[in-house]
Amino acid sequence: MDNYTMTKIVATLGPASSTKEKIKELFKAGVTMFRLNSSHGDVEMHKQNLAYIREIEEEEKTLIPVLLDLQGPKIRIGTLPQSIEIHKGEILKFRHQPEITGDILPVDYKGMADDVTPGEKIMIDDGKIQLEVKKVEDRVIFAEVLTDGLLKQRKGINIPGSQGSLDVLTERDLKFVEFAAHADIDYLGLSFVREASDIVKLRDLLHKHGNYTARIISKIEKPQAVNNIDAIIEVSDGIMVARGDLGIEISNEKVPIVQKTIIRKANAKRKVVIVATQMLDSMIENPIPTRAETSDVANAILDGTDAIMLSGETAAGAYPVEAVAMMKKIADYVLDSTFMRKNKFPRKMVEEEKDSQAMAIGMSIADMARKMPVKAVIALTGSGFTASMLAEGKLSVPIFACCPDKKVCRNIKLFRGVYPIPLNFEASIDKKSLLELDEFLIGKLGLSKDDFVLITGSVPELLVGGTNFIKIHKIGLLKKD
Repeated sequence: MDNYTMTKIVATLGPASSTKEKIKELFKAGVTMFRLNSSHGDVEMHKQNLAYIREIEEEEKTLIPVLLDLQGPKIRIGTLPQSIEIHKGEILKFRHQPEITGDILPVDYKGMADDVTPGEKIMIDDGKIQLEVKKVEDRVIFAEVLTDGLLKQRKGINIPGSQGSLDVLTERDLKFVEFAAHADIDYLGLSFVREASDIVKLRDLLHKHGNYTARIISKIEKPQAVNNIDAIIEVSDGIMVARGDLGIEISNEKVPIVQKTIIRKANAKRKVVIVATQMLDSMIENPIPTRAETSDVANAILDGTDAIMLSGETAAGAYPVEAVAMMKKIADYVLDSTFMRKNKFPRKMVEEEKDSQAMAIGMSIADMARKMPVKAVIALTGSGFTASMLAEGKLSVPIFACCPDKKVCRNIKLFRGVYPIPLNFEASIDKKSLLELDEFLIGKLGLSKDDFVLITGSVPELLVGGTNFIKIHKIGLLKKD
């Protein structure tokens, strides 16, 4: 079994981590899923990184899910010959153009002059630079500098409160969607989601390309998305609390409560949830994180997130492997905490599914895991439903999900506590099947004779949502004839 962790770790690849050797180091340090950020680089670069990941997957005899993050309608500063030091009180001029001309700075969004009005704030580089719009003349935006800073090329621009006229999928995104649809990509991250129809649009596009298996993670970065969160969760396969742009759009002090609310809602709907941005940000330059960052990671786990994500720390940092190792260390420690919700399903999920056979079984398993010396739960699943349902119970033991489909296995690996096994076990609990299972549990998963496990799934065949049995099984109790 590879470097298993109950809380999953997502690492972004970039200049600091785009060799096969470094990717393997990151995986061995504890990475569950790799993120390809389409905001940087071209399709060929990401295709190469994907090939490295799949080679490592074969060599390590494991499964590594991959997330391709679409840039979305992100506005950026254009090309600059060098960084520009700016000071409070200065007036800067911006226009849609590829590079600087005279004293007019470039932006890559043609409609920006239409979307801003005098008095509105413009935030650059995650709010490090703040401006106020004074006027717009001949498509040139005049803005007063409110904070000193260093203006760098290709840095992101936010206009908090603006509805914007950009489509959720840009021309650049369409090229990456086509690549993802025909490549071995497991998840697509949809940026700057505003409403449920944005996800439907991307899913329809994937279907047109013949892809029905890639899952969609909606990135919550806009106030409109926060307001429409229930509808967005309903049509998404997963949710990312993308706190960088979100903090700029709704203001920092609101982010912690919004984060907790979104996680709770996603848990209740059995949707995988990732918390992202600046989790160990100081490790871009330093070998250890701040105490505040350590607490941030821990609190996201205590909130109930399935996964925690590293961005610049692994993409461009000086200590990418150390950042992953530190994140795993924090996550593993938090799991033993008495503050951690264990063996208990979200109240809303229980209320909404109180008449569900699967929920009744899930609650029984959680109760048994709490009261018995159980080492693991074995979920026989075809669609991943059983494993994802059990994951929301935050079981104190690992969930080994045996499923015949490698794509399903990769997809459910992102859920907290789930370790997928790509095995085509019979949907049966007869003696022959149990003896085969014992051999696998001892030989491959490191369990021991006389250990207790709980087995669940659907019999006589693997049906979606058809979970209908629990078996208490003592490894090695059955003898071969």
